[in-house]
Amino acid sequence: MLCVRAFCFRNFSEVLFIANLVHQINDEIHDKEVRLIGDEGEQLGIMSAEEALKIAAEREMDLVKIAPGSNPPVCKIMDYGKYRFEQTKKEKEAKKNQRVIEIKEIRMGPSIGENDFNTKLKNGLKFLADGDRVKVSVRFRGREMAHTEIGAQLLKTFAEKCADISNMDKAPKLEGRNMSMFLSPKPVTPPKKPAKPKAPKAPVVEEEKQ
Repeated sequence: MLCVRAFCFRNFSEVLFIANLVHQINDEIHDKEVRLIGDEGEQLGIMSAEEALKIAAEREMDLVKIAPGSNPPVCKIMDYGKYRFEQTKKEKEAKKNQRVIEIKEIRMGPSIGENDFNTKLKNGLKFLADGDRVKVSVRFRGREMAHTEIGAQLLKTFAEKCADISNMDKAPKLEGRNMSMFLSPKPVTPPKKPAKPKAPKAPVVEEEKQ
């Protein structure tokens, strides 16, 4: 049994080092009195930290201070290495499920053809449907700077065709030779559950008087 516990300690030594920045455990607890909770959640009462540590050692577990601000501080008996391992696993799983919102850029020229515009629009709709923000830019070259209103209308049309699934975060703005706007996907609201139909009331039949 001792060999097994020594193996566990070696495997969790790095985890315990990181965890110590958050919790005081075992010999680090020097309070005169603590309120002790057992590994099954049972209340073991108020006692000295030394007594609490002795009980934890008898159960071959760790003494962990979980509420240092309480009076007296609250300590719990647990397998701290296993606890930290499970916490780290949960944090990794949560990060894995988090989706990073990217900004996709679509570039056009003011003289873009209808087919090319529709292709750019299709890409923009796909990006928005995937949950990404979209930056749509029109680049003006040479004498095209004299007709920036064409680019503004192009961006307006693009935004209108995406209006069902997006909001405009930033209206078209000219910066140098580029005019850009930002679109973000509309938040998805879960569909409402249909209301249950009410059962029709049974007709009241009046009894004939004898």
